[in-house]
Amino acid sequence: MWRMSRTNGYALFATAIGECALAWSDIGLTGVWLPEARPGVLRRKLAQRHAPVAEGEPSAAAAAAIDAITRLLAGTRVELDDVALDLGAIDDFRRRVYAVARTIGPGRVVSYGSIARLVGSDASARAVGQALGANPFPIVVPCHRVVAAGALGGFSAPGGVAVKRRLLAIEDARADGPPDLFDALRRP
Repeated sequence: MWRMSRTNGYALFATAIGECALAWSDIGLTGVWLPEARPGVLRRKLAQRHAPVAEGEPSAAAAAAIDAITRLLAGTRVELDDVALDLGAIDDFRRRVYAVARTIGPGRVVSYGSIARLVGSDASARAVGQALGANPFPIVVPCHRVVAAGALGGFSAPGGVAVKRRLLAIEDARADGPPDLFDALRRP
């Protein structure tokens, strides 16, 4: 059974890819947003979505998440699996998909089909893609690290696949499995 999350506040913050944002409750993050193409759009969206909650000083946990996200987007290998999420408004299937996706470490990619096999018999690559397309926690639930079989796949955040490609480049990402020729070429 899921419930509606109660957001306490939201904050915008600068990163290497532009202005991002997050919102939080007493339980954890209620949302994460990637940059918008035009200045001011993100702030307006947040003000509309979270009214009457106002932009404010992040809680200690939200501030720690901001720091970790900022470092990750600057190219530091940072694990975000300890960032608490408020999953109250998330159905059981998406919770399972997000839990599996959170096990993909920085710099790694896996396929939608691989995630589906780990989620359970009621999952398909398409259903996983739809769940990740609705992901309210991009970066923290690293949907950018999930790719189509033999292709990059889609990305629902502003900027689409170009942003996904940029995020994977920041992480110097590669597919799970044994090292390949490209891994050898990346070594100094």
